[in-house]
Amino acid sequence: MARPQRFEFEGAFHHVMNRGRNHGTLFHDQRYFAAFLKCLKEASEQFGAVIHAYCLMSNHYHLLIETPCANLARIMRHINGVYTQRHNWLKKTDGSLFRGRYKSVLVDQDEYLLQLTRYIHLNPIETKQPMVSQLAEYSWSSFLAYINHTEAPSWLHCDKTYQMLGHRQKYQGYSTYVEQGVDEDLKRYYGHYNILSVLGDAEFKEEARQASDENKLDLTPFLNNKPSTDEIIRLICQYSKMDEETIRDNRKGKRQSHSVRAFAMYACRLFGDASQKDLMTAFQLKHAGSSAFSINKIRKEVAQGHWRKMVDWLENELSIVKSD
Repeated sequence: MARPQRFEFEGAFHHVMNRGRNHGTLFHDQRYFAAFLKCLKEASEQFGAVIHAYCLMSNHYHLLIETPCANLARIMRHINGVYTQRHNWLKKTDGSLFRGRYKSVLVDQDEYLLQLTRYIHLNPIETKQPMVSQLAEYSWSSFLAYINHTEAPSWLHCDKTYQMLGHRQKYQGYSTYVEQGVDEDLKRYYGHYNILSVLGDAEFKEEARQASDENKLDLTPFLNNKPSTDEIIRLICQYSKMDEETIRDNRKGKRQSHSVRAFAMYACRLFGDASQKDLMTAFQLKHAGSSAFSINKIRKEVAQGHWRKMVDWLENELSIVKSD
């Protein structure tokens, strides 16, 4: 299946994330963190990237980037590509470093920019095992610059966030704001099954759609709330090492393939919100309701602890990069 096309336009704000292959470590010590920050500096100077916030975790990162030149893909090609080279030189290894293409979310700056900087900065203490006891103890995010505990680099732009905060004592005001915790709507948005690529209200999504039309881009895949049935089936084939025809056609394969096929129907409902009509088409069923028995069977098995590895793997592949 062809990858969905990236959409970009001048002045857009993007929340960008990526993770190491197989949850592998990206940053082994301060030399690696410094090498990545150098990439951010270069992206700012060479490609006009306006970086509003960042947080570098051990095996993934978060960036909030504004693109005045509508060139996010070029910016990220430099950041990911050059950092991979520097990482491999330091580690004396070679090969790919990241698990795949970066994930990006188009952000409504007026509605979510301030909230998103807080979400990004809270990562070190929002993990299952917090990396520090207090956020001010974590060195590898822009939070320390935001609260004036360290000098902000020239390429980090904090003023817009301060302006939106509207607090006279901007350093203490921002610290207090972050201490209040992540907003519930952002928690829901970045939950396991919300694979949105646009963070904003209906009006903002329509503006984004119009901008994409002007640039002759199809924004539909990015405005859908859920991954497509085709994408879920492709991933299940990848995990199970079964071909797509076997998953889609009940007449193909052996008994084991029938179980995986049933799980695929279940996954398309769980992760993709596919309708019975969608499932009938995707799995070549004779009747719209024919998938119900298979889905209920797998649902019971999942409740009993079966399919856990596959469910976890799909969550990881489909969801926005989450803290561990």
